Amino acid sequence: MTNSEDSKFDPIAFLTNSGLGRKLVRLSAKQIFFSQGSKADSVFYLQTGRAKLTVVSERGKEATITLLGPGDFVGEESVATLPGLRMATATAITACTALKIDRDAMIRVMHEEHGFSDIFLSFLLARGMRTQADLVDQLFNSSEKRLARILLLMAEFGQPGEIEALIPKITQETLAEMIGTTRSRVSFFMNRFRQHGFIEYNGRIRVNKSLLNVILYDQPSEGKARSAALLTPTKAPKKKRARTVRSVQN
Repeated sequence: MTNSEDSKFDPIAFLTNSGLGRKLVRLSAKQIFFSQGSKADSVFYLQTGRAKLTVVSERGKEATITLLGPGDFVGEESVATLPGLRMATATAITACTALKIDRDAMIRVMHEEHGFSDIFLSFLLARGMRTQADLVDQLFNSSEKRLARILLLMAEFGQPGEIEALIPKITQETLAEMIGTTRSRVSFFMNRFRQHGFIEYNGRIRVNKSLLNVILYDQPSEGKARSAALLTPTKAPKKKRARTVRSVQN
């Protein structure tokens, strides 16, 4: 084997181990990777755990943009041509292990190693498509369907052979922020999902395959009886004819 083959770049090894310009970091739940408005000087590659991206408006209102899982990059805006500030806050939902890559090291490996560039580009394309899907979901779907979609995404539903899955611990407040509704509405929908066997939860939420019916077949979770009633035309009540009263003059 030649020396060039021995030193062949391995993108998986690069994203797994610490080295020049990169180090492994471990965060417990609720710890922050970086804050909105801080200097964008590094990219994180999430190896284990779950995290979330949130933004805060000038009035102090917080919104959750997206959830992150193993294999996601966090803080990719730092590789822009002109380094700027973080546009969001990244917070660990569960215990996380991540590789922190300095901006210069990230840019260097992107230019020098096409295998790594392909991985990063694939992530950016997937992130863009996910963002577009989130926007469509927010604009056109009901809050109930948005909640069902978020739960399925958190469970990474669709993996081969997967029938049901546990999702990380998440508060109803966070779910409400993600779908643009109130915590009381989320609680109402969650209870309804559980009553119909779409989910189970006792500390941890288990998402069942049947939850797909809410999205794929546009079936509300009230059940077939309610749906049938909505589709059955009702007859308009008959209007009573007004009696004409003739005035009698003496």
